[in-house]
Amino acid sequence: MSTKATTLVYQIKITLRDSKPPIWRRLLVSESTALYKLHQIIQVAMGWTDSHLHQFIIENKHYSIPSPDDWEPMLDERHYHLKEIVPSEKYKFDYVYDFGDSWDHEILVEKILPIESGVKYPLCIKGKRACPPEDVGGTWGYDSFLKAMSDPNHKEHDSYFDPEEFSIEEINRVLHQIK
Repeated sequence: MSTKATTLVYQIKITLRDSKPPIWRRLLVSESTALYKLHQIIQVAMGWTDSHLHQFIIENKHYSIPSPDDWEPMLDERHYHLKEIVPSEKYKFDYVYDFGDSWDHEILVEKILPIESGVKYPLCIKGKRACPPEDVGGTWGYDSFLKAMSDPNHKEHDSYFDPEEFSIEEINRVLHQIK
């Protein structure tokens, strides 16, 4: 691990694949962010509860916390940092959360910027729509869930969920608690 001070931040856009309309977040994260910390950041920014397994897929390599139960060789995400794996702007990689529901996210490095003095990173700067509730069956189950929410005769209609809800203030409040 380098002892060089962080001088760059990555502006990344995280998009939940197959979500219509799109669900996404735009974040600023330090170049020295380890993938494990990026996992925590994504959980907060997207609104997930970190109740399931996850992995990053970068150049056909899989990163997570290795387990004897892994089906494929797994690189330890705690030992890899963004500055080591992101070669340039416009670089894309995948983040998959909950292997049963298979919430697949595209991470796009939109810009690499100089760090701003006085700004606390990570920072969410924009986003759209609420994260789907856990365990609704992936994007296909989420579509069914939304139809149930809009049908006053459906048995789950009374479960309150606003798919348009998004609070950048709440996300940043929790992001700033990540150590």
